[in-house]
This record gives sequence, structure tokens and C-alpha cells, in this order.
Amino acid sequence: MALWDRRVFGPAHGVAGQKAGPKTGNRRIMTTPRHFVFILVEDFSHLAFSCALEPLRIANHVAGAPLYRWSLISPDGRTATSSNGEVTLVHGGLEPTRHADRLFVISGTGVQSRATPDLLRFLRRERSAGTQIGGICSGAYILAAAGFLDGEEAAIHWDYHDVFAENFPETRLVRSVFVANGRFTTASGGTAAADLMLHLIGLEHGADLAIAVADQMVYNAVRSGSDAQRVSLQSRHGMRNAHLIRAIALIEQSVEEPIAICDIADNLGISARQLERLFRKYLNCSPKRYIMEMRLHRARNLLVQSELSVTEIAMACGFSTTSHFSKVFRGFFGRTPFSFRAAAGALPEAGAPPPHPNPPPTGLRPH
Repeated sequence: MALWDRRVFGPAHGVAGQKAGPKTGNRRIMTTPRHFVFILVEDFSHLAFSCALEPLRIANHVAGAPLYRWSLISPDGRTATSSNGEVTLVHGGLEPTRHADRLFVISGTGVQSRATPDLLRFLRRERSAGTQIGGICSGAYILAAAGFLDGEEAAIHWDYHDVFAENFPETRLVRSVFVANGRFTTASGGTAAADLMLHLIGLEHGADLAIAVADQMVYNAVRSGSDAQRVSLQSRHGMRNAHLIRAIALIEQSVEEPIAICDIADNLGISARQLERLFRKYLNCSPKRYIMEMRLHRARNLLVQSELSVTEIAMACGFSTTSHFSKVFRGFFGRTPFSFRAAAGALPEAGAPPPHPNPPPTGLRPH
């Protein structure tokens, strides 16, 4: 019989925060529930939040005992609005958590403006109190702004890699789904939050429970912390040519100082002409065109997500002059970097919902 079989662990009794009753035979004796606190920052990712919270609830359900309890807080202490427009009621604000076992910052779009002095002071106070702190989705950005991640490895949603790397060069940013082997735990968002929680459940209560929770979630592709966030190059481009995969990896690693085509070919042990043929066969473009488009897409991200000047962005993307950068950018996107940034700042973010037609209820708290 599996350790976490429901025939052994029946329905939970009591409320979160109470010790589970003693178990006999094969039944494990439960300890005081682990208390997780989630800080919901405005425009947080609802997907990442659900993927972080639901594994804890399911773990209690499967185990038949309150292994975990949780609290939701926000900077204003009343509500938090996610990037899809849904309003979530919270239990409180930025008061001391009274020795929470883990504290996670969950943020989403527009994170650069969310690292407020009040929030950073709260996080530093919690760290001084010994609370284990983590970040989910773009939450690592706020942890870095608090000064926590210098010299540390961290994971953040891939869409924020460029702006994070520019602002926090002392952090060793990784492209894996989560980092849980250092002082600060970070997950890259989306379903990576579920991967992280399943990892923590496995560490604290055994792999059998983590597997049972994943089964309840109908989640049969659980990833480890070392797995990549994005679809592999092979899957993304529908090919398995080893030379081309390695060439693209070299290009992605050298956006700031673009690598010469002949140097890529030499690294692969093939001729420049062979490399050209591979790109045209599989990607329908030249290596030079591929490199330029990658640099331009990175520039676009930095224009929208960072406060770097256009000149700084040009340098960060491998352009020697601002005028050349502006000319190439306009030829590709149809507008100059300056007008692109101005338009992006005047419009709601892609996918953002219209304002909520009714104000959220007051005086209520989630169960």
C-alpha cells in the first residue's frame, strides 16, 4: 500500500494551525502545519498563484491531515488585483508574519514599479527575523531590488531575463524552472510554481506524497529545478540538427557582443557556407538575419520593461551607435525606438482587461 493511500489517511479533521491527531501502525504522526505566506503584488500572475497554492491544499486533502496552512497578504492589506483583472481578498498587510515558515512574493507584469520602499522594508525585516523568503514569476526582481540576490542563483520568468540581467548583474540568473538550493527560493512562474511546490512537498513529506498530489492535479510532466523554462530549441524549431542547435545556443549567449558567422562555424567545425545552408534549410533565413532579429527582439523587451536609455539599450544589444540601432529597429518594427517606447507606455499591456466594472466587496476575508 502506498504511504499516502487514502485508505490510510482519511479525511482531515480540525482546522489549519492545529496539530494532527496521533497515528498508529503505518500512519505517520503529523506535526504542526507548515505556514506559507503569499504576498500578492498588484498585477500578479493568477496562474502562478494558483499553481503555488493548490498543491498545498491537495497535499492536505491527500494526506487527510493539515500539513500546510497559508495566509494571503498585499501591500494595502485589503485586496490584490491580478493581471487578468480578478480581485483577490487578502488576510492582511505588511505586518510581521509571526514566524511564518515560508514567505513568497508573487508578482507579474510591471514588476519594476512594484518594488516599493514599504515592500522592500517589509521583506528586509522578515529576512532579519529568519523567515525563508522566495519569489515566484517576476518575484525574483523584487527580491533582487531588496538586495537579497547578489551572488545568488535565481530563476525568473524568461520574459524578464533581459531587464533583470541589465539591472542586477551580480545575480547568477539561470534559465531553469526554479532554484531551491540556496538561501532564497525562486520559481519562474506559470506551472513552474507547481513544480517548486511539489519539490518542497517531497522534501518535507516524502516523494510518495508529492507524486500523489501531482496525480490529483493530473500533472504527469513534473519538472526538476534543472529543467529549462522554454520549449527546447529542437521542439521550437522542429528540427534535431546538432550543429544548428549548437549554433543557436552560441548566438543566444552572445547578444551583447554578436559573434561572427565564421567564428560560429569554426566552433562547430564546419564551414561558413555549410552553416548558411543549415539556417536556410531549417529556419528559412540566413545566420546574419537570425542574429539581427534576436538582437532586435531583446531591444524591444528592454524598451518596454526597463528604464534604460535608448543609447544604453543599443549598446546592450550589440549596436555600436544609436543612429544605426534606430534605423534597423524602425526597418523591422515600423517605428523608432523612441516612438515604440512612447506607444507602449500609453497603451495597456497586452492582454490586460478593462477596468473592473464594480468595486470589490469590503469587510470580507477569504476562508
